[in-house]
Amino acid sequence: MALLHAALPPPSAAAAAHHHAAAPPVFLARSPYHSRRAAASCSLATAAPSSRKAFLSCPADHWTTAAPPRAIPSSSSSPALIASVQDLYDFIYSGPLVDRIGYTDEKIAESIDRWLLAGARLARLFRLNELQLSEAEKARIYHFYIPVFLWCEDQVMEHRAKYNDDDDIPPLVIGVSAPQGSGKTTLVFALDYLFRVAGRNSVTLSIDDFYLTAKEQNELRDRNPGNALLELRGNAGSHDLQFSVETLESLIKLTKEGMKMKVPRYDKSAFGGRGDRADPSVWPEVEGPLEVVLFEGWMLGFKPLPNEEVKKVDPQLEVVNKNLEAYYGAWDRFIQSWIVIKIREPSCVCQWRLQAEVAMRADGNPGMSDEEVMDFVSRYLPAYQAYLPTLYKEGPNGSNPDHLLVIDIDENRNPICGGSWDVACL
Repeated sequence: MALLHAALPPPSAAAAAHHHAAAPPVFLARSPYHSRRAAASCSLATAAPSSRKAFLSCPADHWTTAAPPRAIPSSSSSPALIASVQDLYDFIYSGPLVDRIGYTDEKIAESIDRWLLAGARLARLFRLNELQLSEAEKARIYHFYIPVFLWCEDQVMEHRAKYNDDDDIPPLVIGVSAPQGSGKTTLVFALDYLFRVAGRNSVTLSIDDFYLTAKEQNELRDRNPGNALLELRGNAGSHDLQFSVETLESLIKLTKEGMKMKVPRYDKSAFGGRGDRADPSVWPEVEGPLEVVLFEGWMLGFKPLPNEEVKKVDPQLEVVNKNLEAYYGAWDRFIQSWIVIKIREPSCVCQWRLQAEVAMRADGNPGMSDEEVMDFVSRYLPAYQAYLPTLYKEGPNGSNPDHLLVIDIDENRNPICGGSWDVACL
């Protein structure tokens, strides 16, 4: 493939014009949250179809069952294939993330082999034909997953370059902060797979894995009678922070061969979709040396605010805001590089969450009804309105701008060049 990228011309004028046309995002502040308005916006999602037709999803049997990628055609391919590679090159260059990850047209040309190989691997992972991708599939792979992976790879290499060859190098913890249903789990699934096939040992972790047990969550509800935000899992206060610290500290010490530990998991389908921590017997085992920890969650990086501000959003949020003060020490301080997926309208969360539950039920697993989903999501909306503006304006708690990648997505969960965040529908 070396001859292919050596012969590629600069991107076409149309691609270049599209790539640089977008204006920077603008933040809009609107009216405060109201539960009736939240219920109305959620109700739009009741007829939503399963997301598996509209959005690439993780195969049920996880990455280890994916077939090895087919070989990329050699540089002796026909002129038609050469032309198709040129088209793909223009398509890559037109993507909304190439500037953000620091890729010029020359750098894309120099690394085109990596893009093609990663694209073939992801197509195989998601059981697609890499030679016959739809526009949506092509965008998801070449405008989203691969650019994010290349940025992560650069972060890992920069992190490891700080150490000597004989040092015990701790893994880089990459935080992925994104609203529920926005595709963060599938993104992390793809990143984990690409790291592994590239020879880097990685592990995935979610803030869900640190939720209180079902029994402890019931006790939390009883200690906060009448507070709908703490009745079910989700908001700050519903996590076992000491368990979080112990797990993350153990993972970053996994620097030698032969070192092993089990990673906790949460069973969202337990108790009719209300969830419970999975039994340790089914927790996956990870073995050192570990190079990457991919840590994802809907409220990663949220910063506590003055009580006066959160009370304007919802008086019940005051207790949640107080609980949030302990989360930097339990989660955010471990994260050296951040990915923030930025949504345009919080109402999308209702539909995305419903799609996930529909897919869960279609797979034969117990899940929440449509009404339960709307009620469940409404308990998160105050936190979104209170904390997302600061997250989008200032970055995650303790983050470094040089190690932060912000990805704007639309209602179809595709990356875009940037846009406003509208809370009016809350």
